[in-house]
Amino acid sequence: MVTADDHRHRSARGTAFAAVALLLAAVNLRLAVTSVGPVLAEIRAGLHMSGAEAGLLTSVPVLCFATVGFAAPRLARRFGTSAVIATGLVVLTAGLATRPYAPGAAVFVLLSLLALAGIAVVNVLLPMVVKDRFPDRVGTMTGLYSVALNVGATTAAATTVPLSQAFGDWRLGLASWAAVAVLAVPPWLLLARDRDRSAPPETTAIEVRLIRQPIAWALALYFGMQSTSAYVIIGWLPQIYRDAGLSAESAGVLFAVTSFLGVPLSFLLAAAAGRRRSQSGIAAALGVFGLAGYGGLTLWPAVVPWVWAVLLGVVNCAFPLALTLIGLRGRTPATVVRLSAFAQGVGYLIAIPGPLLVGVLHDAAGGWRLPLALMVGLMIPQMLAGIAAGRDRQV
Repeated sequence: MVTADDHRHRSARGTAFAAVALLLAAVNLRLAVTSVGPVLAEIRAGLHMSGAEAGLLTSVPVLCFATVGFAAPRLARRFGTSAVIATGLVVLTAGLATRPYAPGAAVFVLLSLLALAGIAVVNVLLPMVVKDRFPDRVGTMTGLYSVALNVGATTAAATTVPLSQAFGDWRLGLASWAAVAVLAVPPWLLLARDRDRSAPPETTAIEVRLIRQPIAWALALYFGMQSTSAYVIIGWLPQIYRDAGLSAESAGVLFAVTSFLGVPLSFLLAAAAGRRRSQSGIAAALGVFGLAGYGGLTLWPAVVPWVWAVLLGVVNCAFPLALTLIGLRGRTPATVVRLSAFAQGVGYLIAIPGPLLVGVLHDAAGGWRLPLALMVGLMIPQMLAGIAAGRDRQV
């Protein structure tokens, strides 16, 4: 006879298993991106990339997240959320394993798109998993998976160069991250058996309402502005430091600092944001850190490089704040998954030009001051959008 205690124990085990699966997936959400920056010079030399082509490479993540992310809710309705996440992780693994051996820049970009397409669907669906399985702990669970994401990002940023040196080949250094991605697949295959629970309902009416909601557009703009900043940092910060005279190892470590700070700060910020009725003040404060970080990097990149790395690491916490806002602004899991797709899809579309424009401006100006001055200016709309998105309202 199955007792109430048995049901509770099974439910607790199921919740714990879902949490482990969530964290394993989150670890992989930036590996494909942060592993590139520290060896970008080697990639450019090996594949004969121009500055504009390298800028395109840094824009590929936001382009892929914008286009593929819109399809995630429909795929989840048809096949189940967990099954789609598992498939996305398999696709990510394939892309990570094959792209370092591309014969040229174009194929490298295409295989990067493959890896990033896998990430894109997982990006959109994880907030819905949090809302569905942890409805009373949205801020805490968002914080935990943001921590896992930053652990993965930091590890890839800090160790890709040492791994490449140990293997004697930057290609092997990049390909090694496929081994991490494949570990996340089995738990989601097991969760995929519970399709009815994990599949979001039809949400056509919700989609129509979102287009008319100012809060949805504020979230999309905030997501787009913070993504622009994040991917400029991910794509160009190591090269900025190297061009300022620092070694590749030092540049990689400084870049890792920006990710490492997200480990404790993401959890604390998301948990704190989840307990507040309004998150506008947090968004404004992060913007101030961004103004200071980009301003200092523009004027004195090699004078106190650790200071700018720390400040930019703090402003990167706008990402877990954006994820928390998505979870808090939607009343139901169905609304959250559509709000996630809308905010991330539109937001990444907004972010597409940023990293590419930074590369073009660098080539045109022959230095980093002009593109970094642009990033200082973009902190203002990010702050304003964050203040609007942080107001206590729900869709």
